[in-house]
Amino acid sequence: MMVRLHKNATTTPATRRYIQSSNLPVRRLARELGVSEDTIRRWKKRTDVEDRPHTAHRLQTNLTPFQEAVVVELRKTLMLPLDDLLAVVREFITPNVSRSGLDRCLRRHGVGSLKAMQPKAEKPGHKPFKSYEPGFVHLDVKYLPQMPDENKRRYLFVAIDRATRWVFVAIYPEKTAANARRFLSSLIEAAPFRLHTILTDNGKEFTDRFITRGERTPTGAHAFDELCQALDIEHRLTKPRRPQTNGMVERFNGRISEVLATHRFDSREALEATIHRYVWLYNHHIPQKALGHVPPIEAMKRWYAEKPELFIKIPRNRPGPDIQQHGKDYVNVAKGLPALIMNSGLMQTLAFLHQKGGAHEQLAMHLRDWLHDHLRTPRDFENCMQALFEASPRDFQRITTESLAWLKWLRQMASAQQGD
Repeated sequence: MMVRLHKNATTTPATRRYIQSSNLPVRRLARELGVSEDTIRRWKKRTDVEDRPHTAHRLQTNLTPFQEAVVVELRKTLMLPLDDLLAVVREFITPNVSRSGLDRCLRRHGVGSLKAMQPKAEKPGHKPFKSYEPGFVHLDVKYLPQMPDENKRRYLFVAIDRATRWVFVAIYPEKTAANARRFLSSLIEAAPFRLHTILTDNGKEFTDRFITRGERTPTGAHAFDELCQALDIEHRLTKPRRPQTNGMVERFNGRISEVLATHRFDSREALEATIHRYVWLYNHHIPQKALGHVPPIEAMKRWYAEKPELFIKIPRNRPGPDIQQHGKDYVNVAKGLPALIMNSGLMQTLAFLHQKGGAHEQLAMHLRDWLHDHLRTPRDFENCMQALFEASPRDFQRITTESLAWLKWLRQMASAQQGD
């Protein structure tokens, strides 16, 4: 049962019942309970144990109940502001009402705010994006915050597929047409599906077809447009001053901003690692409402099951080698590699695998590919070893941890496929 109890009360309901049932003198009860004698007398006179309201028993108002009803009805019907309503009440109902008294009356009856009384206009709903098969990709560029070890800010190029919400990103030092072309080439290499349409804004890095106040003249030879034409990809542009046309990638950029706002970075490498880690989590583990509450990779696998002709490679839950294609030697090496790294170190292990060749070199190549995709280390053996040699102890530890995590996953996949 809910009991009304004042926040500054010196007695509890149980104490009050004890006071009401006790036959001890008032002074002795007050000394025993540590309260005043007035408190003892007050609760002895009462039959309940609840605090009573502290509001006045008689409201200070010059309006009768009937007059208050008329005032409230005027407020609802005419929607008059307080000062205008005050003039009407003083002229036609009673001249003795005060402004503050009229305001209290309106508040008591729930009509104190005109804004709350006005009907809320229904917001126009956003039109959903037209459905397309995988291969319709939205592109955009986002500024990145400048890190302490940088002398200028960099740019994040973002691509998101409309059908599967699959995301691909890359970071470049300049927002140029050359880097936009590089990004498109990397996107085509990474995407499991064939690109048929690309939607971008009218930025100079993507096109020169849009003219504003004579800033530039269309040439028909923009590097990004030329690459799209060479690859038979339709390049569409958003309407000027209509960023919602490209809202899908804009929303993902908002997610990146939220991630960056909740982390503290001391270097450009830490920033890059966080962004690539989040993109990987987004693609493989974060369910999307628009996809039926499954992550993008699952949606991509469903599309592959229905229309495999749209894809150039099999979408997988996690980037890495197909274990079934590499035989027992590859699997056996993978199972023993974590212990070798722990005993001999990552650099010595990579050198050993490279020297042995065969399945060992295949495994080393896949490991370097994984490190390149997640920590941006070089793919080839010599440059990768040089990068590890020059890495700080903190970065080297992070690379080693990432390598062990990938090998752990590889061992689990091998055991599952072999039925160990």
